[in-house]
Amino acid sequence: MTNLLRTRPATTPAMSALFDDAATLAHALAFEAELARAQAVEGLLDTGTADEIASACRRLVVDPAALADEAALAGTLAIPLVRRLRAILPGDAAARLHRGATSQDLADTVLMLQAKAATATLLVDLDRIRVALPPLAERYAAVPAIGRTLLQDALPISFGLRLAQWHAGIAEAARRLAHEVAANAAVQLGGAAGTRAGLGGKGTAVADRLATALGLAVGAPWHARRGGVAAIAAALGIVIGSLGKMARDVSLLAQNAVGEAREPAIAGRGGSSAMAHKRNQTGCQIAISAALRAPGLVAGIFAGLPAEEERGIGGWQAEGPVLAELFLLAAGSADALAAVAEGLEVDESAIARNLAAADLGDDIGESAALVAMILDNHRKG
Repeated sequence: MTNLLRTRPATTPAMSALFDDAATLAHALAFEAELARAQAVEGLLDTGTADEIASACRRLVVDPAALADEAALAGTLAIPLVRRLRAILPGDAAARLHRGATSQDLADTVLMLQAKAATATLLVDLDRIRVALPPLAERYAAVPAIGRTLLQDALPISFGLRLAQWHAGIAEAARRLAHEVAANAAVQLGGAAGTRAGLGGKGTAVADRLATALGLAVGAPWHARRGGVAAIAAALGIVIGSLGKMARDVSLLAQNAVGEAREPAIAGRGGSSAMAHKRNQTGCQIAISAALRAPGLVAGIFAGLPAEEERGIGGWQAEGPVLAELFLLAAGSADALAAVAEGLEVDESAIARNLAAADLGDDIGESAALVAMILDNHRKG
């Protein structure tokens, strides 16, 4: 059984694949193989033993369902995985496998590898939005439209200024996420109590080599210092919220009584099971739903910040599935709104009609200049 009927409508297959069982196991086995290789370079075990461990990591065949049952009982993936690897290794190599590492080292490193890969995937769709919106904002930079505050007619603005503000929010959020992941997606190698004991005084060198091999940042062990994970979660929450802002506006502009903009017509999207005349803003629905779910998920990550002493109980164990869900929601939202941004339908006659009905003139102030300023700032950024 899968849960695709529940998860697929909110995300993309590409993002789901980055967090599935196969990806998780691949990262976990890469951790063990590269740890052995790093230790061999530092003279903590011979090259032949490291090669045997790496070979076992390549050869291991695992039934994810059985391993999941064992991990549920053990409390961590590392325990049953290491046991299975040791069962196919000769005695000396089996004894040296996982040397100086603890289960949390594997779990945290796997999570950071997934966060880095997921961010690269997510930024592709965010860039689609960042490319699509500026030409639209420039096209409508001087087109007067009624501005609305507190859901009521306010003063005229340019329609392009609204689009430029969507672009700015999403671009800023994307840059923040990229920065936080680059800064905080670090290897974890501290051992049982975060001291790098059992590595002959070469723990830092081993950790640095492991980080380089896996493509992660280097640093001291961070078992009970969860601010980096929280920063990534917060940045994801802001990405999702920024996308939700655009989606909320488009859904309001698409109302029958407003009609100023709407999603592009896409076969199979936006119909009604009961009313053939309806054209629902389904892409916006995906993004708004994600924005409603994200704050609670981010709060859950924040709740784990006061970790107990050297390695906590319950907090870091909760982070993996929550961070994964945030990435899944962000991906679904970005993919849906990329299609909206690339095909947004703007009805200038409706914009003019609504402006005239408000009877507030057509003075858009410095809207056109602000559009140029916002777009220029984000081109430089």
